[in-house]
Formats: sequence, structure tokens, C-alpha cells
Amino acid sequence: MAVLAAFVVPHPPLIVPEVGRGEERAIADTVAAYREVASRISALAPETLVVSTPHSVMYRDYNHVSPGAGASGSFARFGAPEARCSCAYDAPLRDELVRICEEEGLPAGTDHERDPGLDHATMIPLRFVWDAWPEGQAHPRVVRIGLSGLSAEAHYRLGRAVQRAAARTGRRVAFVASGDLSHKLKEDGPYGFAPEGPAFDERVGRDLSSGDLLDLLSIDRSLADRAAECGLRSFQIMAGALDGTEVSSELLSLEGPFGVGYAVAVLTPVGPEGASEGRRLLPRLEELGRARMAEVRAGEDALVSLARASLEAYVTGGRPAPLPEGLPAELLEARAGCFVSIKEDGELRGCIGTIAPTRASLAAEIASNAVAAGTRDPRFPPVRASELASLVYDVDVLRPSEPVESASELDPSRYGVIVSCDDGRRGLLLPDLDGIDTAEEQVSIAARKGGIDLARDSWRLERFEVVRHT
Repeated sequence: MAVLAAFVVPHPPLIVPEVGRGEERAIADTVAAYREVASRISALAPETLVVSTPHSVMYRDYNHVSPGAGASGSFARFGAPEARCSCAYDAPLRDELVRICEEEGLPAGTDHERDPGLDHATMIPLRFVWDAWPEGQAHPRVVRIGLSGLSAEAHYRLGRAVQRAAARTGRRVAFVASGDLSHKLKEDGPYGFAPEGPAFDERVGRDLSSGDLLDLLSIDRSLADRAAECGLRSFQIMAGALDGTEVSSELLSLEGPFGVGYAVAVLTPVGPEGASEGRRLLPRLEELGRARMAEVRAGEDALVSLARASLEAYVTGGRPAPLPEGLPAELLEARAGCFVSIKEDGELRGCIGTIAPTRASLAAEIASNAVAAGTRDPRFPPVRASELASLVYDVDVLRPSEPVESASELDPSRYGVIVSCDDGRRGLLLPDLDGIDTAEEQVSIAARKGGIDLARDSWRLERFEVVRHT
């Protein structure tokens, strides 16, 4: 058995006594469960801990694996510079993992490291394990893996690569998935409340208790975003490290007294590694993905279908296609500004739009903006033909804007906002976006998009409503 067991742990800094200074008593269940995890890891005596962390180097389309011989860090940013942690890296296992990723075409590796220091989501579990480790014995070596904006499937495949690398090198590995749950559990919490917060935590807790890793992989990205979680993709890598393996799953604790959810769980193999066809989840995940996309396409209206057809025709044919026949009259006769947003695996893949009409019809506006969103959004590379089948489209048709005196007249769930200056600089943000909960956030982001300094520039506000087609 290469992967001896897997562990889900949170990373609240105050759980470290030098940081908490007594506040950790409010999460006593989490502390006790954490110590139990550390004790079990110590009893397994793994040669290597593979730690997945949301707070290491993170890229949209690349999972970073820490290079070098080792790393250290401190809790200085949390007011406790005297609290430190260090580890040695398992270079042979890491290098084998990177080789397997290259073989399988997975975008992961040791390139582009911005900060070699250990992050708190890695140091906290290491502190607990080191404290429980037999005195005088060398600590396990570590492989540290960061998350990315890639899909659940991509993170699962990365975890499966960990399993294969451990088997190839003969390493005895314990997998530690560091991650908090929702940050939106309480109105008086540091991040406020959203109903998706408790719903997310309840679902993840249920999955960890039952060992339903397929459901853990199937959680909708929009639910996770609105819950403001940070651990889901870490848990999905962990699921891949248990690919094809029957497990016994225990949820040791689940609490959120400060408005952030903390879960501690243990998943222990109970059968031969990789021998259970029913626990090979990639085929079932792919099947669910196909069914979901078929449902999405079946629910598209004429505007969304036009956006999809326009981008697909351009990507496969290399040039804009004529408007299709049979479009509704209102698309051909009306004129309006619109935005086309494209998502892949729940993550934004492109968004381009026009505040006012620039084309002869709304249909032409949608077609043009769909192509631009997929090929000319400077934040993303052009959409490839291989991605087309997995893309989801939204079309927002803008209603005329109206001036407002202050942010008090805004509602980010209802109104979009335009921040503009007399010199032509202008920034726009659509309404009802995941993670944008206040008018102040909305105005700040719109201003930043327009290159407007709210503290120095003279600026004005407009609001507008949209008709959203999804």
C-alpha cells in the first residue's frame, strides 16, 4: 500500500497556541481531532507526507509543486514570528510525480515559484504531526502541492499521479489535504453570511462521513464560490490519491464557531490499492460531466445558442460565420449592448461586451461579442477547439444606464455599475457576480478595471439592469 491513509484538516492560524493565545479553546473539537490525526499519522510512520494546500503558489491553469531541498516559514503575519516550522522535501518522489504529470499531459510541475516559504496551510498540519512524532526519529519528508483554477477532474488526475508516483518509488505516503470549508457561516463572522455557506459545509461533511468522493468531485463550482471555501480542490486531489481503493471514512469533527468551517476527517484504505473498479471515479465523473453539458445545452435559449454557435464556428472555421437562419425577429430587429461570458468547469474563461449597441442588431452584437470573449479577452489565451464541448455561456443584455449619486443607490445583486471619468476612462461590472456582495466592492472593482483611482480622480457612477440569459 503506497498511500497509507488520507487526512482532511483545516488551517485556522489561531489553532497554533502562539497565535491563538487561548482563543483556540473555542475550537476544542477541532484541536482534539487534529491531535488524533497527528497521532494516527505518527503510528503509520510514513516516509513522506504529501500536502495539498490552497495557500501555496497558485495559478489558474497550472498546479505548482514546490521545488528545492526543503523550506521553512513562520507565523509572523499572524503576530507570532517566534512560531516557526520547517521541512525537508522528498525530491525523488516529487520528481517522479512531475514526470508522470508530463507523461499524462497534466499541467503541473515545479516551474514559476514566486515564494519558496512555507504557507500557514502547510505549516499547521506539520506542526501537529511534528509534535506527535517520536522523539529522536527523523521527520517524514514532504511534497507540497498547490491548487489551481483547473477542473475537479484535473485535480483528481493529479491525485492519481501522486498515487502512481508513490507506487513507482516505493514510498509509504500519508496524504494530508489542507483546506477550510465555507468562510460565509455567520453574519458577524469575518466574511459575512451566505446561505450557500452552511449548505456547502453540510454537504462536504456528509461526503467525508460517508466516503462519497464522487459527490465531493461533483459539487458545483458556483456553490463553492458563493460559499467562499478554500479546501474543495485540495480534497479533490486527495480523492485521486485514493483512486480505485475502498476506504473507511471517519468525520472526526465539523465546526465553525468563528464563521469559517473546519472539518477533520480520516480516510483509511480497507482493500488493495487500486483494485476496486467501483472506486475508479474518472469514468463516472466524465459521464456526469457529459450529462450535465447535455442538460445545459437543452436549456439554452436562442441568445445563448447563438453565442455558442458563433464562437464554435469561428474557432473551427477560422473566421466569423454569417448569422444562422431562423433567428427570432426580436434578435434581428432590436439593438442593445450586451456581454457574453464564457465559463469552463465553473471558472471564467472569457468575458467581452459592449455598453451600448455597436452592430446593426442584437443578434450581430451577441455573435461579435461571443467571438471576442473566446478569442480576444486579454486575461485568457484563445479558446481551443478541444475546449468547445465543455464551455458554458451567459448573455447579459443591458438596459439603458442611469446616473446615481452614491453607492447607497446600488444593489450588486440587481444593478450593474459603471464608473467613469471625463477623460474617457470607464470601468463596468455586471450585477449578481459570485463573490461580489457589497456595492463598495462592486464600485472598487469597476474603477480598477477602468484604471480609475477612486481616491484621486474625479469620477461619477451609473447603474444599469440586465436581462440575463443562461
